Amino acid sequence: MFSYAARRVVYAIPIILSVALVCFLLVHITPGDPLVAVLPADASQELAQQLRVAYGFDKPLPVQFGLWLWRALHGDLGASIATGRPVLAEVMNAVRNTVMLAVFAAAIGFTLGLFFGLIAGYFRDTWVDKVATSIAIAGVSVPHYWLGMVLVIIFSVQLNWLPAVGAGSGGSAAWAWDWEHMKYLILPAVTTSVIPMGIVTRTVRALTGDILSQDFVEALRAKGLQEFKVFKHVIKNAAPTALAVMGLQLGYMLGGSILIETVFSWPGSGLLLNSAIFQRDLPLLQGTILVLALFFVFLNLLVDIAQASIDPRIKRA
Repeated sequence: MFSYAARRVVYAIPIILSVALVCFLLVHITPGDPLVAVLPADASQELAQQLRVAYGFDKPLPVQFGLWLWRALHGDLGASIATGRPVLAEVMNAVRNTVMLAVFAAAIGFTLGLFFGLIAGYFRDTWVDKVATSIAIAGVSVPHYWLGMVLVIIFSVQLNWLPAVGAGSGGSAAWAWDWEHMKYLILPAVTTSVIPMGIVTRTVRALTGDILSQDFVEALRAKGLQEFKVFKHVIKNAAPTALAVMGLQLGYMLGGSILIETVFSWPGSGLLLNSAIFQRDLPLLQGTILVLALFFVFLNLLVDIAQASIDPRIKRA
């Protein structure tokens, strides 16, 4: 197991370097001058050149990438062009809020997805299967930003049960795990959980139905094994694939949803990316994309190792 985990870590190194290169290049191929966000309309050419030198935009792209990667390895992602604050501090604060939202949404989406998927697969081609499948299809098909606005209209505007936007009266800096703050998390978390719930439901349903039709299940039943113990074997065989799907979905949620976080004004990485894009804040944009991409890579690495610990066949392969 240790050698397998070590190999996976080694394989992740070139992926991380490739991700860093793509993150750096993507923001440079977009049109426009990033210094427009901080230069006044009547700025002289001398001032523009001084700022270009200060931010390193006067150097060739390979040199810029090398310097940026070296500083990033030492925890320095530069300073925001728009605010002048350290990029790493802003990104980590936003990522903390996104992780909080993603974990809460994953708890809702994965729990419902596993429940609906298992009962749909176990009672395949019955009315239970049709109801669970319809819920899953609706979850995947409904635009989540539209669903978010509908939930705001119902629960915030009409019923006045839950707040519509923000992270509390004091913002994310004053967050506490009490009802006064938790209620700000409910609507964005429910909205974020809908698509993962639908995907997990459909995946687990297909896995459960396929495993139940295999010969070893019939052999277990023929030996007189109780049905709930047979179901335990089904869950164990479905776990590696289901875990991989849930890991990918959690990675997407950790990546932040620009639309959902914008609808609810949730101060996460998606809202930060939105601001960085509109302000053409290259250091902030690069730092946010890099941190989110690294989260995704490391999460996939953890899922691979967890899969191998559950299913020994993966290690042998």
